[in-house]
Amino acid sequence: MKNRSRADNRKRRHFRIRKKIQGTADCPRMCVFVSNKHLYVQVIDDVAAQTLAAVSTVSKEFSGQKNDRTTARKLGGHIAGLVKQKGVESVVFDRGGFHFGTRIRELADGAREAGLKF
Repeated sequence: MKNRSRADNRKRRHFRIRKKIQGTADCPRMCVFVSNKHLYVQVIDDVAAQTLAAVSTVSKEFSGQKNDRTTARKLGGHIAGLVKQKGVESVVFDRGGFHFGTRIRELADGAREAGLKF
């Protein structure tokens, strides 16, 4: 029996999730990636293979801030504002195989508070 690493397990979870969800123009996919230092969020229309909006803690709006709950909530609100400007009201949430834990939950709550529907 082969031992799998945590990264391998995450990739397998992400593959299972991606088989089930797909973003369209009306309801795009909101994809999240979490590293040890940064948080990345994209809103993607999979049919047209186009990224509608992207925000991360690397961008200059969030530079100098820690990678914690409050920053994740602000990031969710910011991406929701960008997407709502493009006329999108609802998205499909893709947690990227990560557990729906502290930072991802706060990001989702921030987007919901800003008026985005999941």
